[in-house]
Amino acid sequence: MSFPPLVPTGENATPIWGLSTHERLRRIAAAQGFDLAEAAAGGDALIVDLDYVFDPLWLKYAAARPGHAITRDGVPVIAHVTAERPDPHALDAIPQETTELENQTLRKRERPFLEKLTPASVGAIERASYWGAYKGVTDILTKYMWPEWAFHMTRWCARWGVTPNQVTTVSAVFCVIATWCFFTGDYWPGLAAGLFMMILDTVDGKLARCTITSSAWGNVFDHGMDLVHPPFWWYGWGVGLVAYGRPLTDHVFWACMVAILGGYIVQRLIEGAFIALFGIHIHVWRRFDSWFRLITARRNPNMPILTAFLLIGRPDWGLIAVAVWTIASLAVHLVQLLQALIWRARGRPVKSWLG
Repeated sequence: MSFPPLVPTGENATPIWGLSTHERLRRIAAAQGFDLAEAAAGGDALIVDLDYVFDPLWLKYAAARPGHAITRDGVPVIAHVTAERPDPHALDAIPQETTELENQTLRKRERPFLEKLTPASVGAIERASYWGAYKGVTDILTKYMWPEWAFHMTRWCARWGVTPNQVTTVSAVFCVIATWCFFTGDYWPGLAAGLFMMILDTVDGKLARCTITSSAWGNVFDHGMDLVHPPFWWYGWGVGLVAYGRPLTDHVFWACMVAILGGYIVQRLIEGAFIALFGIHIHVWRRFDSWFRLITARRNPNMPILTAFLLIGRPDWGLIAVAVWTIASLAVHLVQLLQALIWRARGRPVKSWLG
């Protein structure tokens, strides 16, 4: 799909996330496949006012609507001019204040930010853009426990030029430390390292989106690590019970491993099958599915279970509880998939409730 060229207008010396508005627009254009031009050439073009900053989602939305302008307080900020309608101020207005869009990548529906950038508004806009980069459907810890911590760490990294891949590398180091601690039964240091790793796992993605520095390698590095390491944590936790003094019998240990590791793999396969069959994530089909994503048996929701039982000195019970919860979550996933298949067989579309 070809897009009209972007034509930036005006100047703005105020940086956001360490970037000028022109550099930020250049990065967004490169990421989304737009070309920058110095002036409209008499045909379609997107005229972009550099006095403002906005969620990247607005560009493709405006590109699909010739003769319209995305406005803020009546001012055309992203105007899709045409040969017949070259004046940005004479286009049909789409007010940002009253327009909601679906963000399929981040699994949410919202009104993306679009604000005038001044020295006084930098803090509020950085916070708005950070929240704009946050997934709407995610686990309970990521959604409620550490967003504020991650925001300040993301801002610090942007100020000091730390890249998302560097954050992911540090995260990987703490992931290995946590794994080692679990294997040796040093659960509290392991949980501390794991907590820091999980926060950094939030920071790297937000930093990439806020500074427009996402890359194919970064995506593989981050998501690959997320997919691979949890089984090592659970296995290490079970092995560490011997050193801690609460070993499980061989029968119970391997039953837990089959339940946790097998359940984890099958859940992931179900999620992949749902995307292949219906073109959407299983967690965005219905409101219940999005709610269940908060607590489904993944790494982050499992950690409070282990921590709670460690507090009473029974990490062995914690592992058993995670195994039980994994099987219960797997059962819910299987029912979700079956319901979607029945839904489609009856001629009803399976589409996101966020749409």
